[in-house]
Amino acid sequence: MAWLFLIAGGLFEVMFTFCLGKAKETSGAAEYGWDGGFCISLIVSMTLLIKATQSLPLGTAYAVWTGIGAVGTALMGIFFFKEPASFGRIFFLFTLIASIVGLKYVSE
Repeated sequence: MAWLFLIAGGLFEVMFTFCLGKAKETSGAAEYGWDGGFCISLIVSMTLLIKATQSLPLGTAYAVWTGIGAVGTALMGIFFFKEPASFGRIFFLFTLIASIVGLKYVSE
């Protein structure tokens, strides 16, 4: 169950960075909506991380949580914010994913 909390927390981390990016692109009432989404996603993400660290090693949980956030945010940037998708960037995203999966298997 802790791994599910951790994965969900990582996905909410991606959500709060997405809201941050959208807030940067808007103004007025729309910006406040994205700012609110950022705050809610941040609170949920941190709460799930705290819940996961109650039974997983802190170092592993934090590394996996930030890894999910980093990969998800980079992909979000490519697909939604027109950031470059160069070979090097994709290659290192795959190595990051492999490292996250490796951490899960050596932590059991």
